[in-house]
Amino acid sequence: MAGVATPELSVVRTARTAVFTAFAINGAAFAAFASRVPDLKHELALSAGQLGLTLLAASLGSVIGLPLSGWIVHHLGAARTLLGAATVQAVGFVGVGLGVTVLQERAVVMAGLFLVGMGAGVFDVGMNLEGASVERLLGRAIMPHFHAAFSGGTVVSALVGAGLSALHVSILAHLLGVVVLLLVITPWFLRAFLPRSVEVDEHGEEVKEKAGIAAAWREPRTLLIGVVVLAAAFTEGTANDWVGVALSEGYGLERWVGVIGFAVFLSAMTAGRILGTRFLDAKGRLPVLRVLFVSAVVGCALVVFGGPVLAFVGAAIWGVGASLGFPVGMSAAADDPRRAAARMSVVSTIGYTAFLAGPPLLGFLGDHVGVLHSLLVVGVLCGVALLALPAVREPEQQRVDARS
Repeated sequence: MAGVATPELSVVRTARTAVFTAFAINGAAFAAFASRVPDLKHELALSAGQLGLTLLAASLGSVIGLPLSGWIVHHLGAARTLLGAATVQAVGFVGVGLGVTVLQERAVVMAGLFLVGMGAGVFDVGMNLEGASVERLLGRAIMPHFHAAFSGGTVVSALVGAGLSALHVSILAHLLGVVVLLLVITPWFLRAFLPRSVEVDEHGEEVKEKAGIAAAWREPRTLLIGVVVLAAAFTEGTANDWVGVALSEGYGLERWVGVIGFAVFLSAMTAGRILGTRFLDAKGRLPVLRVLFVSAVVGCALVVFGGPVLAFVGAAIWGVGASLGFPVGMSAAADDPRRAAARMSVVSTIGYTAFLAGPPLLGFLGDHVGVLHSLLVVGVLCGVALLALPAVREPEQQRVDARS
């Protein structure tokens, strides 16, 4: 952009490494809790419906934090926003651990999850905005690689969680380790984020042009991108919350074996995000996402109907299918840097509605048809996403289509 001072390449590359770290830490923190969901259900003796409502607390926290996240990042900068969000998450994790292990009180667990969700939502938007700035300054697609770092963090964390579950390590001890990780590593990598002056250049014109969040909510393309992200988040989030439970209960497997299925899903999703950028550059966003959403449906069907062996194959296919929808949607929302903060806040809010509606919906269905068969609802959302996908086309392709 004219009048904007471009930072040195070394500064951008250092910021890129810091963003990778932010995504990985956020993924590790998320999967630490997700990997213990089967244990939480067992220790609190929850039904599928009760578990769904318990998980809803985290979604409520995220949905409350997300609409404010663009404003927070704009006024505080990405680094200070992420530090505050990590602190809120840490307090929430302590509450969850105490609620399960010490107090055996579901209300305390839900209060902790609310804080975890709020911190995670704000952290998510802040790191995605920083990632979008780095992506533009580098001049090539890299957002899926950032999300691959998130997935990589979840894989390692899920495997650790499976091991700790098998060894009967308490949820409190596990989550206290996550708190230390968050509060020690986060301040360290935030020092390498882009200078605040660069962030202001990238996003500061938004206020001058009165192109705020309210205006973004009235943009059809932004709303359609939000629908795609919602379906992607539901496809990914359903597996995150329920695959471990579905495999263990649906096929009579040990809880830790179900967590291994969750790790298979995360590993495949990580691989899809690492390898996906070359296909995005070669084929474009639209055809790649069409193939992936269909793959997610096929993988989900194998998990439900394939039996205890093919279910793990299905988890891998599902993971690949879920790999790029969320990061590509975030990149599409940030195509115009002047409107990136507002549009990404809107898209994230719509997308996280999947995490709000998903747990109670799957819990309700799980009580009536079983957790395993309740996963089939993923296919419905993927069909909706296929209809909205044209909104994520690259700006250049949108202009070509308009002239055609």
